Amino acid sequence: MAKTKIQTIRERNTIVDNIISAMVERKGFLLIGHKNPDEDCIASMVAFAILLTKFDKRVQIYINGEIPRNVHYLAHICMYNAIRIVSSRQRLVPGIDTIIACDTPKPSMLDITPAIQKRLKSKKVIRIEVDHHLGADSNYIGDVGYRLVTEASSSSELVGILALKLKARRDVLGRFVIADPLSRNFVLAVLTGIIGDTNMGKYLKSRREKKYYALFSGIYNDILMKTTVRDSNFTNIDQVYSELQKLSEKEAKCYGYIIQKQQLSNSVAYIALNQKDMNYLTREYDKETITNATKSIVNDLAEISQKVGIIAFPEKNENSKLVQFRMRRSHNYKEFDLRRILEMFSISNGGGHEGAIGFRFQANEMKDIEGYMAKLVKRLEQEIG
Repeated sequence: MAKTKIQTIRERNTIVDNIISAMVERKGFLLIGHKNPDEDCIASMVAFAILLTKFDKRVQIYINGEIPRNVHYLAHICMYNAIRIVSSRQRLVPGIDTIIACDTPKPSMLDITPAIQKRLKSKKVIRIEVDHHLGADSNYIGDVGYRLVTEASSSSELVGILALKLKARRDVLGRFVIADPLSRNFVLAVLTGIIGDTNMGKYLKSRREKKYYALFSGIYNDILMKTTVRDSNFTNIDQVYSELQKLSEKEAKCYGYIIQKQQLSNSVAYIALNQKDMNYLTREYDKETITNATKSIVNDLAEISQKVGIIAFPEKNENSKLVQFRMRRSHNYKEFDLRRILEMFSISNGGGHEGAIGFRFQANEMKDIEGYMAKLVKRLEQEIG
């Protein structure tokens, strides 16, 4: 069946809602693309993967071959957001229940192994598709109701539209404690795909494509203005693109500073940053860089310990000083519901789900972060050790 554009807004919204439901309910995701992937193919997979990590999902991207040098920073983003990139030489982590095909006109063009092909045919797997290739020489890959396939400048633009719809779902964002799905790394990935497929916007065809290009460019520009010190606005998309790449590199350095402070008990890997650490980090990096790094690190700590990872750090918002704790359970460890910690320690300002929680204290209530962390780790060892 040749691919055609989605005919109505209602149909598109139904498809988007179905995909968001899968993102919420499913657990193991594999993203695939076409052979010899271009910028848009890789960028759309990475952008979708970043969205999934906000739901604390297990995410893998299959790319068989070298990632083009001009988008190699996307591989770094994956590394520091706990997104696994695998090739034919590596084994996939088991438990895949959802496969997402990005930017691929028809099944014969998919870059997959026989093992992935077998999973694609499984009745237990949901197949989601994001693509902008339409016409006679095309054929659907995704399941009916999960095909975000329609006119767009790029597949990355469609992932961006999905994120905009997700941003309006306050019920979903609240449940998973997601402040904003349009993070800087997500923005960079979407912008990479749009730029790659439109030659910096020169090949935009319709008024609708130009509208979304202007919309996303404006969002990206706003993010950069908040995270860089500038006397004037960015004058063109080249400057935005260049600055976004620089900021992703800073995030990697921030990650490196924090991860070296990890400690390990029998069942818990943890980091407690003190005020001196935070003074240094806030001098060197903006708030979003620190936030992204700490989220990635707590995921890595969980996998290092194979049970639970914890990170704690002081932070300052507009009205008060707080101490933030984040806890994450390893994907292979299911025996302990982290929400029990909130009950054990009578914590009121916190929430999450069984595999990941966050909680806060007023800074004046907690003078000794390291001491509280030691108590927390000791109690955890008693419960799960």
